[in-house]
Amino acid sequence: MKHKKHNSTKRETSNEFSFTVFFEPAAEGGYVVTCPALPGLVTEGDTLAEAREMARDAIRAYLESLRKDGEPIPRDLKLALDPVKEKISVAIPA
Repeated sequence: MKHKKHNSTKRETSNEFSFTVFFEPAAEGGYVVTCPALPGLVTEGDTLAEAREMARDAIRAYLESLRKDGEPIPRDLKLALDPVKEKISVAIPA
């Protein structure tokens, strides 16, 4: 007679999400992180590694807040091409 082992610990299930984030060097040092798919999400870190970890924490909190409020979790925005960076000059009356 075979005995089945029962695992008495509950397994926590989780869903994994991936989002594109931008790391912008800050004038005072470190990086400011934004995520186009998650409006209003902004965090920062003194180093790129710290900024990545802060981004993970901020995204996790953002998604948990959406879920708590019964809101859908958005999909990552698929950027067709790499972002373009350029300087634009404008003149205003003196």
